[in-house]
Amino acid sequence: MKTLMKTAASALALLFVLPACAQQAPAPAPAAQDADPALWVVKDADTTVYLFGTVHVLKPGLSWFDEAVKTAFDKSDTLVLEMVEPEPAAMQQLVMAKAMNPAGPTLTEQIPEAKRPAYLKAMADNGIPPAAFDRMKPWLAAVTLSVLPLKKLGYDPETGAEKVLTGAAKTAGKKIDAVETAEQQLGFFDSLTPAAQVEFLTSTVDELPKLGETMGTMIADWSEGDPDSLAVLLNESMKESPEVAKTLLYDRNARWADWIVKRMEQPGTVFFAVGAGHLAGDRSVIADLKARKLTAERVKY
Repeated sequence: MKTLMKTAASALALLFVLPACAQQAPAPAPAAQDADPALWVVKDADTTVYLFGTVHVLKPGLSWFDEAVKTAFDKSDTLVLEMVEPEPAAMQQLVMAKAMNPAGPTLTEQIPEAKRPAYLKAMADNGIPPAAFDRMKPWLAAVTLSVLPLKKLGYDPETGAEKVLTGAAKTAGKKIDAVETAEQQLGFFDSLTPAAQVEFLTSTVDELPKLGETMGTMIADWSEGDPDSLAVLLNESMKESPEVAKTLLYDRNARWADWIVKRMEQPGTVFFAVGAGHLAGDRSVIADLKARKLTAERVKY
């Protein structure tokens, strides 16, 4: 279940709209470092869809929005994301409605006794009293715990790919669309069975000491345009949890491939930007497109 923590880390678009994750000042920007993430294109006579895998949080100073990526973006009429961020107050209301457990056993009580010391240590390491999470559902605690240390590691949501692309699209007057809503994304996590949610949380806690290493490897693979390595890092171990893999990855990939197929019926140029893990591996959006008789070609640069 190690990749469940990586799943949380790669789903940060969901949680970085929460106020608790946006209160620390960003780290000073270092000298620019070049990155060349993977880019694909699907096109016919009058429609072009670029497919770009994002990372939701990055360290300042990574130069990726240039060269072929910027050229493709500039040619596009529409930016399509996983979701368009709602206002923080609206997101908070959704979280309260879907991710809180106002009655019944506390979160601490739901965690197997053998796993509680590690959980309590993780809470203490982040300066959080256990009672602060006790009315959260396990999936929210898992994602939140995977988010909180990232600021200390130098990651900043304001430099994440979605933030940069959204800002550029607004400046250019491009249409911004999404394949999911915030409510749907919360619902995917919330639909996991209670047992899967608890396992999600405990595996996240187990992997927290390696979060910096995991994120560093993920950013390096992404920067080098290596989707095969990303697939191994982000997706392969999810096969150990079929429920999580189906809900958070495979079903969504298939729906997004269907969305692209439908979008190809309309003329125009689209920049389709979703988490990099969704464009990697043998059950990726790209693989699902191939099964639907659409070929995504890698853009060389």
